[in-house]
Amino acid sequence: MSREDGRDGGGAEGAPPEQLAFIRESVRKAKGPRAKPRTWRGAALAPELPVARVLVDKGVLHLDRYFDYAVPEELDADAQPGVRVRVRFGAGRHRVREGRREGGGLIDGFLVERLAESDYSGPLAALAQVVSPERVLDDELLGLARAVADRYAGSLADVLQLAVPPRSAKAEQRPSPDPLPPPAAPGAGSWGRYEHGEAFLRALASGGAPRAVWNALPGPEWSAEIARAVAATLAGGRGALVVVPDGRAVARVDAALTELLGTGRHAVLTADAGPEKRYREWLAVRRGSVRVVVGTRAAMFAPVRNLGLVVIWDDGDDSHSELHAPQPHAREVLLLRAAQDKCAFLLGSWSCTVEAAQLVETGWARPLVASRERVRGAAPLVRTVGDQDLARDEAARAARLPTLAWQVVRDALRSGPVLVQVPRRGYVPRLACANCRAPARCRHCAGPLEAQEAGALRCGWCGREEGSWHCAECGGYRLRAQVVGARRTAEELGRAFPAVPVRTSGREHVLDTVPGAPALVVSTPGAEPVAEGGYAAALLLDGWAMLGRPDLRAGEDALRRWIGAAGLVRPQTAGGIVVAVAEPTLRPVQALVRWDPVGHAVRELAERAELGFPPVSRMAAVSGAVAAVGEFLRAVELPAEAEVLGPVPVPVVSSGGPRRVGAPPPGEWWERALIRVPPGKGAALAAALKAAQAARMARGAGGGEAAVRVRIDPPDIG
Repeated sequence: MSREDGRDGGGAEGAPPEQLAFIRESVRKAKGPRAKPRTWRGAALAPELPVARVLVDKGVLHLDRYFDYAVPEELDADAQPGVRVRVRFGAGRHRVREGRREGGGLIDGFLVERLAESDYSGPLAALAQVVSPERVLDDELLGLARAVADRYAGSLADVLQLAVPPRSAKAEQRPSPDPLPPPAAPGAGSWGRYEHGEAFLRALASGGAPRAVWNALPGPEWSAEIARAVAATLAGGRGALVVVPDGRAVARVDAALTELLGTGRHAVLTADAGPEKRYREWLAVRRGSVRVVVGTRAAMFAPVRNLGLVVIWDDGDDSHSELHAPQPHAREVLLLRAAQDKCAFLLGSWSCTVEAAQLVETGWARPLVASRERVRGAAPLVRTVGDQDLARDEAARAARLPTLAWQVVRDALRSGPVLVQVPRRGYVPRLACANCRAPARCRHCAGPLEAQEAGALRCGWCGREEGSWHCAECGGYRLRAQVVGARRTAEELGRAFPAVPVRTSGREHVLDTVPGAPALVVSTPGAEPVAEGGYAAALLLDGWAMLGRPDLRAGEDALRRWIGAAGLVRPQTAGGIVVAVAEPTLRPVQALVRWDPVGHAVRELAERAELGFPPVSRMAAVSGAVAAVGEFLRAVELPAEAEVLGPVPVPVVSSGGPRRVGAPPPGEWWERALIRVPPGKGAALAAALKAAQAARMARGAGGGEAAVRVRIDPPDIG
């Protein structure tokens, strides 16, 4: 090879010239650059509807709107509403050639609609690429996503990231199966145990839209009952969507649907599934091949055709709250779907949340419960061990295990396994009256009082100090921390019964099922495995740790977790017994003894309505650095009825400890303010917070130390 100046192209002096064959071989082996979408410079536009309205995937509030693009003639056939596209975004007016804008970075988006002309007077950039002709977004899903974004003060692009799974070209190329004909209407089965249960199934099969809050009887039949409700909806020619908290519950409903309907009639959507499998199942639902979906919160936006029923099981579980912006709750999304699609709604649980009680109290839904005789026949016997019992019990002081609990375990191990529920570590104690244990609350906003290092009391919501507290229930003046009891009871059980195998189920390793042979099963709340034939007994230990959390939902959540564990125990008629180590005079403990979660939720709802707590009121949390939160609160135009509580300091997170969702970065000092509005003003509050946040981002003040996090309806408000 020779260079242009005629000199030899070899390397060092005297070295042989490089052979052309070697160069060709190296070119063949080299990885070529990926082709970039063309800019369509000078290309002809589509003859009809040459304007595409696109939602760009930016996810920032000040860009939460549609943008118009020109449709090249070569993309006319594929550029249909609902497809994924790539567009150039961010080009300025100085990059205009022959009347068309060019330049800018390539980003993803969704083509929302085609128009004959644009409202924008300047030149339009052209669509760069149609990623796939698969129409993944329709008007129904777009309307739902917009409603969720408005409710939670978020952006439409963020909601669609949750609603539409990432694309898999391999999954799109595979055709979906043909839909199966509707099955026959199922029999009532175990729904006959509930008042109006058979009528509920008949309404589903006939095409009606009943709305019910279902207090399920203890036992494993709940998954089969959900399957029958789904089958009745299918028999009426409509689709169904079932959302459950975790993969174990998905597996149970999946097995029940397969047993009742066979294979090919439902799809399973969970975040744990691989991208290709999840997208393939989602496409089968989108194309109408499958009419039933069961899954975790990842399935709450599933595009079921002709939706006739939405079901949510155990709506009080934390897993139903989405971790990514704008952090919607599956219950609220399904409520929006029920109103938007005018379909049936079923909220089921062994327990009952205050939100579920509110749906019944307002008349939006009807209760679906069993008679008291059936409840007593299906529930286990519940016994309690309180402070006075522990004080008189020598064994409890020495071995940290009450005598009653030891005797129950000893007798139950003769006939089956025993469940031991131990609360998670890390609960922060809160203060209560030393006489009646009523929570100590602020006189101004009814928030929880916290003890400071100097001994003074301060509200955890509004930050006001309390110098002369007294109990509103009994008039007492002495306070105590509510967290007492044994942390190492599981170890003591193992020493007390050395010949019995001990199994553990928790965050690191969660068991799904355990055999029916005698064994001790130690579990954290929510990780209890199902025992074959049911547990012979259950111990609910260290109840103060669950009741003493500094959270508005502490009592409700403790009762839900207790009933979730007790529901796995055999009925009282079969010898099932539950021992709860908690003060029997407390309201959640009394509800557990009576097995009356609905009554507890109704009383909680009445108390919250009197104090102005959610869900009667709507609340938002604003957190961030001290200066940023103050600037945000001064700039936001809140409704006239809004009440700002705080700001108060947020506990500093250590670099080595666990970090909760929404917590400040390790080592940073943050503040949090709560904003409360009365019923009917939730939409105005969300709109005001969204507008203020969008204005901050447009000014470039939304990142770094100036970042402010806004969350509507925070699950933990203290």
